[in-house]
Amino acid sequence: MSARILRITGASVVWSPGLASSEPTTLECVDGRIVTAPTGALPADASPTGAVPADARIDTAQFDTARVDTLDAEGGVITPGLVNAHHHLLQSAFRTLPGTRGVEMSVWLGRMREAYVAARVDPDLVGLAARVALAESLLCGVTTVADHHLTWPPGVDSVQIAGAAFAAARDVGARLVFVRGTAGCDPDAAASSVAAIHSTHLPGARRGVTDDGMRQLAVGPSGIHADGPATFGALGEIARTLGLRRRTQANEQVDVARAAEQYGRRPLDLLDEWGWLAPDVTLAHLCDITDSEVALVAAGGVTVTHAPACDLPMGWGVAPVARLLDRGVRVGLGTSGGGSNDAGHLLADARLAMQVAPLAGRPLDALEALTMATAGGADGLGRPELGRLTPGSAADLVVWDVSGVADAGVADPVGGLLWANPGRRPRHVVVGGVVVVRDFELVNTEEQALAADLREQCARRRIGR
Repeated sequence: MSARILRITGASVVWSPGLASSEPTTLECVDGRIVTAPTGALPADASPTGAVPADARIDTAQFDTARVDTLDAEGGVITPGLVNAHHHLLQSAFRTLPGTRGVEMSVWLGRMREAYVAARVDPDLVGLAARVALAESLLCGVTTVADHHLTWPPGVDSVQIAGAAFAAARDVGARLVFVRGTAGCDPDAAASSVAAIHSTHLPGARRGVTDDGMRQLAVGPSGIHADGPATFGALGEIARTLGLRRRTQANEQVDVARAAEQYGRRPLDLLDEWGWLAPDVTLAHLCDITDSEVALVAAGGVTVTHAPACDLPMGWGVAPVARLLDRGVRVGLGTSGGGSNDAGHLLADARLAMQVAPLAGRPLDALEALTMATAGGADGLGRPELGRLTPGSAADLVVWDVSGVADAGVADPVGGLLWANPGRRPRHVVVGGVVVVRDFELVNTEEQALAADLREQCARRRIGR
């Protein structure tokens, strides 16, 4: 048998949730999988859940020929590829729109909706925005992105919209989880759309994931503020039929207000009643959540996605991340979309999560935040092979350069990734054993050309004018 081997040599530190090595390390990947791991274990209570089973590990002795590529990580820090567990890729064409900053969520939603209609959203715009957002993600060390897509213009084929996003991910080399969302859509039409997207773009996929792990499909009502029990029921049923993960947004300002106005209830009470507090469900935001609701989420085995760089600047609240973690809830990290965050820099958002955590509970340390940005998000996607560097895991990793002035004097180089220079660009990024960023530049496409293409489209459609 032949093999494709990637060796990453010379790193000063290799970190994975629950594991770390400070010895000069050679990390080896075979056919897209990790075959070595950090050697120094952290305390047992720091070990991640959902690790890849031992029988998935790879025996390199079975290969008699190999093509070997070497990647120089001299002096750098290696981490797993980051997992952006909540994004809205389309919004990268709608950043810093006038009238969309510092406003109530109900106002923001209306203004964004008006902008989408005026721009005539179609697969072309979806594809261009996704290429830019996913390229930006790779250049921020993010290797997997969950795109909660909520915009479905009348007369536009949903299969083509999903196809445009998947094609963008293929072109730049990122993993994409496409979440077929709803925001007031017809429930039966939305469920039929999920089935059509699955049969077209993921035929034969198990758990909604292609064999190479590069494409995944999930379902996701926008939230109780936009969708009722019929939609949650229809998408829940098609998810069970196809084995897909479920995701929604909960306990944001407008969500709490609408639930009280329309049902006289709290959003999480309704989600529990509708069967949406379960281990296959991820809830994003949770800005307004009580202690009893934290217990309800924990009891349901639900995973959570924190999006501080969306919620905080907009004045929409602070999720009590530490309280959730302390109750055993797996928490991931997301940027949300360009319409509220403007950036896709998950490392910077991990720093922000640490900075504001004391306002909603207790401080977070850097390893907790980095675990949220890796294994926490991966587990929320039902993907234990992502977000960690253990034998058998997917070979998604990032080499961070720590040789500059921003890292001088840093005693803890892993913590320093977040505290000292969270806006850094990675030196190298690997997805599935394939180098997609080398020496700080994209490999598969030209950054300036991507930016120019989207700028031209935004100007032609008068977005932001």
